[in-house]
Amino acid sequence: MPKYKIYMLGMVLLCSLSPNLKAQTMAPSNATALQKDNKLNAKEQAIVLIAAFTAKGNMPKLQQALETGLNLGLTINEIKEVLVQLYAYAGFPRSLNALNNFMVVVKDRKAKGIKDMEGREATSLPTERSFLQFGTDNQTKLVGRPVTGELYEFAPAIDQFLKTHLFGDIFGRDNMDWKTREIATISALAAMGGLEAQLQSHFGVGRYNGISEAALQQLVSIIRTNVGDQEGLDAAQVLQKTLAPARRHGNK
Repeated sequence: MPKYKIYMLGMVLLCSLSPNLKAQTMAPSNATALQKDNKLNAKEQAIVLIAAFTAKGNMPKLQQALETGLNLGLTINEIKEVLVQLYAYAGFPRSLNALNNFMVVVKDRKAKGIKDMEGREATSLPTERSFLQFGTDNQTKLVGRPVTGELYEFAPAIDQFLKTHLFGDIFGRDNMDWKTREIATISALAAMGGLEAQLQSHFGVGRYNGISEAALQQLVSIIRTNVGDQEGLDAAQVLQKTLAPARRHGNK
């Protein structure tokens, strides 16, 4: 089956962002070391858990993850962007529940005198091209080649919706880079389980957009530690399958 044939069809905890990281007490020097080691930084680890618990519908753990993300310096708009994007992968109900949870968290923190950064809004989408062309261009840049396949010939509507809406309306928003969007997407897919084909595709797309092998392994470890053993083990198997060709060629 072609690698991208079924591409993208489906589309964290206070003291446990990773086995050796405590979110609220992490020193800046440690965050810098993580970045230099090509692993996920503290904010990215928070996004992993926010996305995973949103996709699972675990509101108590999501609330803790949202608090942690804000304490680490994620802006309100960055978190909102993750939660909005995930409706394309986990569905509107999960996204809406997560956004409602986040709204309550923000209100409670404001009432306590905690000032969280609002962050920047997305700028207007371009108008010189149709959304179909804009989304198609984004999809090709994100993946590294045009995405075609028998499935899209069988159901042209899903191809149009993916191009115009997912890659146009959502991935076309410029207040979050594609690497971060892929971290969120991969985390959600891994947490939901049963989406091996989509997860493998997104592992590949994540690598293409700058997520290192070490960072993906770290992401999977976070899923296993915080979401569940089975979800983590399944994701690890898919990751190994994804990385095998590159390893044979000596690429990291």
